[in-house]
Amino acid sequence: MARPSGSGPSSGRQRVRTSRIVPTGTIREFGSEEIIVSKTDLKGIIRYTNEVFSRVAGYSREELIGSPHSLIRHPDMPGGVFRYLWQRIESGHEVFALVKNLCKDGAGYWVLAHVTPSFDRAGHIVGYHSNRRRPEHGWISAIEPLYARMRAIESGHQRPAVAAEASLEALGRELADLQTTYDAYIWQLIRHRDNGVRAVTA
Repeated sequence: MARPSGSGPSSGRQRVRTSRIVPTGTIREFGSEEIIVSKTDLKGIIRYTNEVFSRVAGYSREELIGSPHSLIRHPDMPGGVFRYLWQRIESGHEVFALVKNLCKDGAGYWVLAHVTPSFDRAGHIVGYHSNRRRPEHGWISAIEPLYARMRAIESGHQRPAVAAEASLEALGRELADLQTTYDAYIWQLIRHRDNGVRAVTA
């Protein structure tokens, strides 16, 4: 759950210089029975991780706790997806998203992320909880062209916040043409597995 650059607060001590991590193109897999778990505060600072998260991402628990969740943001991910995600959870909704993350050694790994806000007894959002499972390869093949088009749109803007907003608007237009939404599209992928959901094509 990486907050898009240039949008919202970004406090917290970042212990690893992610700008020095160069993606290798390698994709790391993890078990279909495994769940990557993390909890963050309202600013996206990691407050809890499980062992699977550390092992797959390649960071120690000490490196992760207190770092921004954007520590694992892969440059292949369009900022518009994170803008959408944050809009959903900050308004009190859960969200499902296909996300490519970046490991400490430059490898990448795909997840089906289920991110939910956590509430106190008064109904106030006090943090966020994310469970991530290994997605089917067909889901990734379906979403990658869409993300590539979003990145192309973002490359035409210098300010990250403006770029993310532009690609999110484009995402909305594409999915509106198919009479669906991002959430509904992800659910179509989940329900149909590898058999029958066509990729969103421009």
